Amino acid sequence: MSLAASLAGELEALFPDALITDRAGCLVYGYDNSRRQAMPDAVVFPQRHEQVVALVQACLRERTPLIARGRGTNTTGATVPVAGGVVASFERMNRILRIDTANRFAVVEPGVLNGDLQAALKPLGFFWPPDPTSSPYCSIGGNLACNSAGPRAVKYGSPRENTLGLRAVAGTGEEFRAGYYTSKGATGYDLTRLLIGAEGTLALITEATLKLTPLAPAKRVLRATYADIESAAAAVSRIMAQPVTPCALEFLDDEALRLARRHAGEIIPVAGAMLLIEVDGETDFLPAAVDAVARAAAGDGLLEWRAAADAAEVEQLWAARKALSPALRSIAPMKINEDVVVPVSRLPELIGGLKRISHKYAIPIVNFGHAGNGNIHVNLLYRPEDPAQAAAAPDCLAAVFDLVLALDGTLSGEHGIGLVKREFLPRALDPVTLALMQRIKAQFDPAGILNPGKLLPDGGTAHA
Repeated sequence: MSLAASLAGELEALFPDALITDRAGCLVYGYDNSRRQAMPDAVVFPQRHEQVVALVQACLRERTPLIARGRGTNTTGATVPVAGGVVASFERMNRILRIDTANRFAVVEPGVLNGDLQAALKPLGFFWPPDPTSSPYCSIGGNLACNSAGPRAVKYGSPRENTLGLRAVAGTGEEFRAGYYTSKGATGYDLTRLLIGAEGTLALITEATLKLTPLAPAKRVLRATYADIESAAAAVSRIMAQPVTPCALEFLDDEALRLARRHAGEIIPVAGAMLLIEVDGETDFLPAAVDAVARAAAGDGLLEWRAAADAAEVEQLWAARKALSPALRSIAPMKINEDVVVPVSRLPELIGGLKRISHKYAIPIVNFGHAGNGNIHVNLLYRPEDPAQAAAAPDCLAAVFDLVLALDGTLSGEHGIGLVKREFLPRALDPVTLALMQRIKAQFDPAGILNPGKLLPDGGTAHA
């Protein structure tokens, strides 16, 4: 589609120095880390809440699709403008508006980078718990859109547990505030949690009030290596069943270890699987906490248990873990990257089932991720240029999802549904639940202009 002349004129007036309409410029904002791509008709760069209100109202009048975008790190195609229209990039709304340590909250605009917020909070003795692998370059707005969490979620929770309130603009063009500046509140429906994870299909977030957590005075990084992945998965269940909750509990299978070793060298062991564990807390409490986790980690298949010797080793271990996803992308540029979740006690069944699926379809599967809350990144390293793998990939992926759902799991922990998983949503949700979601969408965005073609399986596109 192309922009109506009236809308083009409004955009020029609203964004005199912040509008792109040429094809080359628009192309840059037509893709994300899913490797999916589509061409928007225009890209705008809001800098104020009032601009966003006017933008939504203008797009609504012309029934033009409007897609909110952060930094494009999403892996499910959630920001790909499949119906054309206008992409609103929030990269210039990047101010930290307020930090209130006495009441433990910060107010930020959606374009603030996660890493920049953490850097501003650290000297004050606080942090915002969500820390995705892409934290140096992903935005808070993107974190909220997909409820992206990262390793610390096992102890401290996801964005839903760490966001007090939001300012937003619905697809009706109406502006509103949801939530509180307090840590408790029971006044009506919780629209804050509803918008988080909605992938920009209900409203555009223009401001977020984030719940802050004090930095722990001490932490220890530990590693446990196992003879096989089943032993490591069983150890995760034991660790999470005892009273001391690690602030991070990461799982790497044998192939992930091989790739990490290529990046970090001999600090990464040769083993069937490894757990990377971080325990934090008061200095006096830490030895007892480490001992409790060590006792739970011990068991059949344990090869080695050790603590990182110094800060340099800690940095190397985490750098190797965070390098895994880009390393896999270099091996298989079109890999399928899923972030399924199962109850922690069922991790051994998940890992065993994934091995069988990999063997059945002759597609390598590499597994790593946030095992402490059952969130495993399942990477199907298929090559579309291989006819056999290209033919097997859809059935292989469907088998992965069937396994996850059979284990009482869910299709996504933090990547969202976006474009690439929406066809599978009816497998995970019953028809009544899906119908209620559609009605909620219709209340917030009756014309269907906000991020059409995403999340809900029959979301459709904006009206012509």
